[in-house]
Amino acid sequence: MRQGLKYSLGLVALQTYLSGCQPDSKLIHGNLHPGYGPLMPDPDRILELPEGFSYRAISQRGNKMTDGLYVPGLADAMATFPAEDGKILIIRNHEVRPDDPGNGAFGDKLELLEQMESSQFYDFGGGTMPCLGGTTTMLYNPQSKQVETEYLSLAGTIRNCAGGPTPWNSWISCEEDVSVADGSLEKNHGYNFEVPAQVTPKLFDPVPLKAMGRFNHEAVCVDPRTGIVYQTEDRSDGLIYRYLPNVPGKLSEGGKLQVLAIKDRPSFDTRNWKDLSIEPMEIRQSYPVEWLDISGIDAPDDDLRLRGFEQGAARFARGEGMWFGEGEAFFACTNGGRLGFGQIFRYVPSADEGQPGENDNPGRLEIFVEPNDSTLVQSCDNLTVGANGDLVICEDMPTPRIVGITPDGAIYHIAKNIGYSSEFAGAVFSPDGNTLFVNIQGPGITMAIEGPWNQRRELG
Repeated sequence: MRQGLKYSLGLVALQTYLSGCQPDSKLIHGNLHPGYGPLMPDPDRILELPEGFSYRAISQRGNKMTDGLYVPGLADAMATFPAEDGKILIIRNHEVRPDDPGNGAFGDKLELLEQMESSQFYDFGGGTMPCLGGTTTMLYNPQSKQVETEYLSLAGTIRNCAGGPTPWNSWISCEEDVSVADGSLEKNHGYNFEVPAQVTPKLFDPVPLKAMGRFNHEAVCVDPRTGIVYQTEDRSDGLIYRYLPNVPGKLSEGGKLQVLAIKDRPSFDTRNWKDLSIEPMEIRQSYPVEWLDISGIDAPDDDLRLRGFEQGAARFARGEGMWFGEGEAFFACTNGGRLGFGQIFRYVPSADEGQPGENDNPGRLEIFVEPNDSTLVQSCDNLTVGANGDLVICEDMPTPRIVGITPDGAIYHIAKNIGYSSEFAGAVFSPDGNTLFVNIQGPGITMAIEGPWNQRRELG
């Protein structure tokens, strides 16, 4: 697709809306919820959106960036930060492997690699198989609707899938990979890296945040009140982790890693799969939690989750997207639930989070949504929280949609990808809430979706 493509939706077909033929207006309780209205046909057959919404491609894999490198492919999670004159900084992950130069920033034959210094990479792979994951940073002008600056900001990592923004204006980029140094790779992987939000192009020093643990990372979120970082693990038997930094806001100065357990229910299984012969976790029931210290966090055998479960930690089904809202953290488990269609959890930290008093006043965890209905939500992945408190969720395949969930659990659909056989990834709002940025991962396209975000309809 050409950069700058735009499509504005036409009038609502009232008959389509009233016919109920779309599943886009269902609620988990079986009632109707209109959301922003039904998804309308797109004559360009790329995205279906509600009436009044429009999309524009602002970046695409293979285009030249400000630093002379190529826009990498496999764009994944993102965050936005305010910049001067109402402009927006966007930091974007790229889930690229070392053996996939076509999706890297240096060309199909690594022809641009010669202009790089090996010290700028976390893992240069001896110069023959450099690790090609990392992040790019964009400066977007919402007035001109153009990207003004775009550059590589982290290099030499593997499969940077998700992560999370910090209150101190940086992005934590997470490796969804636990490869070890083996000759072709120079270093072990499975770490988080911090990338400052900066307008001026700079390839930042790739410093692994090893105290946050080595595992198959997915996403993080930070409680701005405490500076505590929560982390998901993309494994079918993964855990939820908490990082207590020695100095809030300075993650590289070390800290303590802990794992989440359900209080008085050691080694509890939250996945609710129908073939598990155990008591399921009740939906919308609030469970008190405790956080257990765990040792051996560099886990050379990739067994941190196994040791944590044996120690009493709760088990989760592929923890993916994570976001901190108003005093609460939400995270997705892609194939949890009785039918494996996904779960969304809500964690409310203790008023004494990370302090001795939390033993008597614990944080609490609940399954916020588990529809077990693929017409509503299936394979929930990245998520964010809008200004109105709604969750906005990207779906993996096979039904790539953007899904909204209201604070009371009503589900509605925002967008459907009909143009590419590819998942949505990285949905995030601009700081003013007027634009939703999202990636279509396969073709490597970053979209800006505008519309009346403050006009979601309530149930009548």
